[in-house]
Amino acid sequence: MAKRALKIILAQPRGFCAGVVRAVDIVERALDIYGAPVYVRHEIVHNKHVVDSLRAKGARFVEEVDDIPEGAVTVFSAHGVARKVVDDAGVRGLQVIDATCPLVSKVHNETKRYARKGHEVILIGHPGHPEVEGTMGQVSAEVHLVSDIGDVATLEPSDPNKLAYVTQTTLSVDDTREIIAALKERFPGIRGPDVKDICYATQNRQTAVRRLAERSDVILVIGADYSSNSNRLREISEESGTDSYLIPDAGGLDPAWLDAARTVGITAGASAPEQLVQELIARLEDLFDITVADLDGIEENVTFRLPGELLDAEKRVA
Repeated sequence: MAKRALKIILAQPRGFCAGVVRAVDIVERALDIYGAPVYVRHEIVHNKHVVDSLRAKGARFVEEVDDIPEGAVTVFSAHGVARKVVDDAGVRGLQVIDATCPLVSKVHNETKRYARKGHEVILIGHPGHPEVEGTMGQVSAEVHLVSDIGDVATLEPSDPNKLAYVTQTTLSVDDTREIIAALKERFPGIRGPDVKDICYATQNRQTAVRRLAERSDVILVIGADYSSNSNRLREISEESGTDSYLIPDAGGLDPAWLDAARTVGITAGASAPEQLVQELIARLEDLFDITVADLDGIEENVTFRLPGELLDAEKRVA
């Protein structure tokens, strides 16, 4: 029986961002330099396949620095950590390599700068997200967390004229626009970062999935169900009127989703490796007579420098 034709369109850009590439590279290089085990506080990025791959190479993932033997080589995840975590690592004499995404570090620095100037800081982000916890832990003063417009109405700052806001990096300009507008309406003097400080990767992937939704009957988003940016890609597809499914890998595909589809769009969250995209294409090829096309889009060429302590260690062992 002949297979039914199915066109696949791949989002551009998709998958790993520069911060994730850097974080994974840091763990792999640390293993090469120091040997196993290398301890990583929290999952290095939000993807089980990436974590399992690094674990197989000798990385050990823990939730707190108390779980790490004194003096051990330790990597902080791409999401960043609170100052207390840094202090606790110092007390235990851990040899720390910081894999915090430079864009997250920029938000940390903005938070500290506003606090030093006497501003109360409002963080736009998702409760419980490790990046949010790390940012809120940068200053001793209270940081107000706002996740939707309703939270803006209930804010009670001690001085409405001394306010500033920062945003979680995995939120795009579109995600934060209404909240920022509500903040400015209620607190006209509020200060905040320039739009250019929004994470390029988040914005680019969301823009691409909107364009993909216009051309697809169904969209498949590869990413972890606990990945903020992957979930948002699925939500945007749905908001655009296109059925969308978030799957961790090819094994999560239900062929019934594609019963009426002629064109399927595929994208991947910023923590999902390209290998998972290719495995999904191979799975679809088993089921359909496929053709594959790339959506025109932004070609990212952003790279982030590795931590100096890691580069110095490489030179010593070379």
